[in-house]
Amino acid sequence: MSRFWNNRVRALEPYVPGEQPRERRLIKLNTNENPYPPSPRVIAAIREAAGEGLRLYPDPRCTALREAVAEAYRVRPEQVFAGNGSDEVLAFAFAAFFPSAGDILPVEPGPFGGGPGGTRPVLFPDITYSFYPVYAGLWDIPFRTIPLTNDFSINAEDYLFPAGGVIFPNPNAPTGRALPLKDILSVTGYQGNAGRVVIVDEAYGAFGGESTVPHIQEYPNLLTIHTLSKAASLAGLRVGFAIGQEELIQGLSRIRDSFNSYTLDRLALAGAVAAVSDTAYYHKINQQIIHTRERVSARLREWGFEVIPSAANFIFIRHPRLSGAAVFAALRERGILVRRFDKPRIRDYLRVSIGTDEDMDELLRQLQNQAD
Repeated sequence: MSRFWNNRVRALEPYVPGEQPRERRLIKLNTNENPYPPSPRVIAAIREAAGEGLRLYPDPRCTALREAVAEAYRVRPEQVFAGNGSDEVLAFAFAAFFPSAGDILPVEPGPFGGGPGGTRPVLFPDITYSFYPVYAGLWDIPFRTIPLTNDFSINAEDYLFPAGGVIFPNPNAPTGRALPLKDILSVTGYQGNAGRVVIVDEAYGAFGGESTVPHIQEYPNLLTIHTLSKAASLAGLRVGFAIGQEELIQGLSRIRDSFNSYTLDRLALAGAVAAVSDTAYYHKINQQIIHTRERVSARLREWGFEVIPSAANFIFIRHPRLSGAAVFAALRERGILVRRFDKPRIRDYLRVSIGTDEDMDELLRQLQNQAD
């Protein structure tokens, strides 16, 4: 810890990303990347954009991308915000919509005590995307984690209380479980009546679950956040976007323009527009991922593994007789990377990204050897 750090930096507990190995021989099933290549249209668009135009700044409003997203999702361009990966969009959303400890807000009756200045904590699951508490710490936002049920489901009724806002992924990560749309809208309606924003992180929405996008017109407090990293095979390009009513998009824009107006470069914008427009290609490869997920899940259950029902491009598994740490280490020794979180309730579970059929067959061979 440096003497030059300020108190904010000293208090942070940064997010730890999944391992990105340099060894090409490893089977990489640890960071939920799409195992199939991007659309050929994406590569062609990036090559075309890689010319003398790179001497100029990109469009700070990401107009072409917002128009492409609006057409694909049947919303207006004014209801779309684009950023440098969904992680940046999420960080901006925390800053724009969730009250910090210094905000003075009315305190409604409820089970969660107000923080400094009378603020209510933001609510999200205890087992979820581990960047959420990092964002809360960065912006000094009080938060409260809500335990998942015994089967790792989100119980919507746990979020029907006055709060500073609500955020969760759907499907959830790392469990893969999806929350029914009616439950999401119930939470959104309740929090909207209290003037609070509900953010639904739909990073894995292309692989199952019901999107909330068709309902943004009904709920002015609903913001959905998306990424091209998973469904569009573009984790290396860093493009994300949010969809919500105009006042929410304007809030995100105010944060961006107080931070960095040029969040997406010309190559990323060109590739992203092509990706959003090639729905047929991505529907095909993502359906293959779903098919592989179900095949692998069924086989693992036959061998005694617990497999949480998944609507994402990964599965969350454990074997009742084997420790998660031992299975993780054995797989890595054999050249297969998966993700393990050393936290209560889930330390014996492994999150396994869905790879190609060949990669998953090798995983199955190694897991069968350990289960026998």
